[in-house]
Amino acid sequence: MNLNKENILSLLEKIVHPEFEKNIVELGMIENIDILNNEISFSFSTKRQQDPFAASIKKKCEQLLSENFSSVQIKIIEQHKQQQNTVKNEQSQMNYVLQKVKHIVAVMSGKGGVGKSTISVNLAATLAKRGLKIGLIDADIYGPSIPQMFGVQNEQPLMVKVDNFELIEPVESYNVKLISISFFINQNDALIWRAPMAINALRQLVGGTCWDDLDFLLIDFPPGTGDIHITMTQEIKLDGIIIVTTPQPVALADAIRGINMFRQGKINVPILGLVENMAWFTPKELPENRYYIFGMNGGKNLADEMRIPFLAEIPIVQSIRQSGDDGIPAVCADEIQTKFFDELADNFLKQIK
Repeated sequence: MNLNKENILSLLEKIVHPEFEKNIVELGMIENIDILNNEISFSFSTKRQQDPFAASIKKKCEQLLSENFSSVQIKIIEQHKQQQNTVKNEQSQMNYVLQKVKHIVAVMSGKGGVGKSTISVNLAATLAKRGLKIGLIDADIYGPSIPQMFGVQNEQPLMVKVDNFELIEPVESYNVKLISISFFINQNDALIWRAPMAINALRQLVGGTCWDDLDFLLIDFPPGTGDIHITMTQEIKLDGIIIVTTPQPVALADAIRGINMFRQGKINVPILGLVENMAWFTPKELPENRYYIFGMNGGKNLADEMRIPFLAEIPIVQSIRQSGDDGIPAVCADEIQTKFFDELADNFLKQIK
């Protein structure tokens, strides 16, 4: 292939922006192509100041051009074209897509590794099994795992036009509508994003998805208490927060920080209750035995101390872990474990007003 502007544009036309479902040349994102000696340079213009897909698109540009012009250097100059009323339009779109959602609830944990996503997945699947219309947002931008736990990690959402909006069609699995940043990036790529980029990506996942009618939209927050939590609670009217912890003191200390964060006056989101995950270990061959390897009743005692509802105890059993790895929610694969998540769903629904 000859090295010229026409061939460069022809190659770049193969790259489609996930949000707009049009190629980047058609969107006017490629400008000022210049070829000098062994260097290709061009401007890469984004419509938003912080486009969450920009990094992956630039990488695709580099790979595609390097594969076809192996001996050249590639220089991409990123710039932003200011769009008037962008913030206003995005807020209008978010209001539009959330108008038919009855309740929005976030699931969070003070620290990672306590099984927050496992709780989110199985609560969503349990509610869906009861005939409720459920959506689930994987808001853990840096460590998305929800698609894998539903067995849809290789899916690629389509774009749909609804009224005057171009929206993402959520992926559906086990009657739960799902959206995650992992649908739009290479599964092995690390997202090296500062907080504003991550927040902007999450805004687009929430406000750019065609949720339609939902009884509950669950948001699987990232662990900790940071910018994402603050921004999302300010921009989205949450009906409440579910706190997930294990019984051990280290996890409980972080859970307290999470509870206190959402009780602050500037945030002030209701705590719907606490879930104690990994409450005990039960081996498959000894189903009646319980081993409290992380301590006993830590979550229950914390709920009493903080005066919040205690929603459920979920044990450590191999089938729950295995189901998540196999892409099947435990409540859809193992009837024995269903009772624990049924109790969680029952107590959760009692807290919704």
